[in-house]
Amino acid sequence: MAHFEKANSIGEWLDQRLAVNTLKRVLQTEYWIPKNINFLWAMGMVLAATFGILLVSGIFLLMYYKPDTNLAFDSVNYTIMSEVGYGWLWRHIHGVGASVVFLIIYIHMFTGIYYGSYKKGRELIWLSGMGLFVAFSAEAFSGYMLPWGQMSYWAGMVITNLFSGGSLEAYGLVEWIRGDYVPGDAFLTRFFMLHVLLIPLAIIGLIVLHFGTLRIPHVNNQDGEEFDFDEAAELYKAGKVKESKVIPFSPVFLSKDVFVMGVYFIFFFYLVFYHFEFAMDPVNFDPADGLKTPAHIYPEWYFLWSYEILRPFSKDLGLIAFGIAQVIFFMLPFLDRSPNVAPASRRGLFKYWFWLMLVDMILLTFMGKLPPTDALFANIGLVSAILFFVLWIALPFITKSEKKL
Repeated sequence: MAHFEKANSIGEWLDQRLAVNTLKRVLQTEYWIPKNINFLWAMGMVLAATFGILLVSGIFLLMYYKPDTNLAFDSVNYTIMSEVGYGWLWRHIHGVGASVVFLIIYIHMFTGIYYGSYKKGRELIWLSGMGLFVAFSAEAFSGYMLPWGQMSYWAGMVITNLFSGGSLEAYGLVEWIRGDYVPGDAFLTRFFMLHVLLIPLAIIGLIVLHFGTLRIPHVNNQDGEEFDFDEAAELYKAGKVKESKVIPFSPVFLSKDVFVMGVYFIFFFYLVFYHFEFAMDPVNFDPADGLKTPAHIYPEWYFLWSYEILRPFSKDLGLIAFGIAQVIFFMLPFLDRSPNVAPASRRGLFKYWFWLMLVDMILLTFMGKLPPTDALFANIGLVSAILFFVLWIALPFITKSEKKL
């Protein structure tokens, strides 16, 4: 049995049993962050804070939501919105948070791509981050089903039909996922369970993993500069703050994070109070009706780029393209063959690859919202989808020929 001295304070008592001071040192005061970074490095903490808001607002909504096809729509649109004190506020916070979190995810993701934060040694940081992207996508989709409006029902119908495998016609798998031939009570309660329990647990686990993967290779910096973190840390601890290239996570970097989060939450609550409608599709304010198909079925804005990749092609080819688009970003650390860890602006052809990819995904997003009736827009969507894959095929070749900086 371990030997314990008499503790002189509660803090000392806890430290003897939980190594509180060691954890504080490893995770905060001696977790070193490069000085040469900008506000974009705060997006990880902004995401964690937004997830916290989604958890809290979700708990309040859970108190009054009814996961039943006969009660779900009214429990959201009448009980929560009209009868519960400040229920409308919690719904607006949850709806805006669910949408804005993807804006921050995309900023965080493309920041990592621009600065090469997925390169050798940091592959697990990128892979765990992409795992979080998939988990948040599943969480958003399952949550979109719960209001049981028209778009909830038909989006669920379309997305689950993808599991039929096109010409494979695996409708047994689709029925197994739904629990019925069409979305109904079993479908709603399954997605309710996923949304409030299983997927949030997965997200929490992946957040812990993501922060854990940052501990050994450390956070990247704006120039991709490699330096000895231990040596720089010793300079900082010796009082040579200006000469050191690092700062401690807490309180120095954390104070910068808090400032960025303060600015972000001004923007967030401005949307909550004045422009919440962007996160709530008007079609979804009609009760679900399996006998009345909406004129145009489309997902939320953060899925539109991948939806537009599915749309222009034939059934089987579209499914293959859609499937590849969902996993291709996982392969980025292995497709980028360049030896350089540097901003895209210093990496020759990769600079053009990055901006073309970003513009192409924005264009796919805009095209995905439009009805597939206009020939011009349909052709733009097709070209954009083809360009997406051309860029990924070209990536290993343009990066392999890149000269070492």
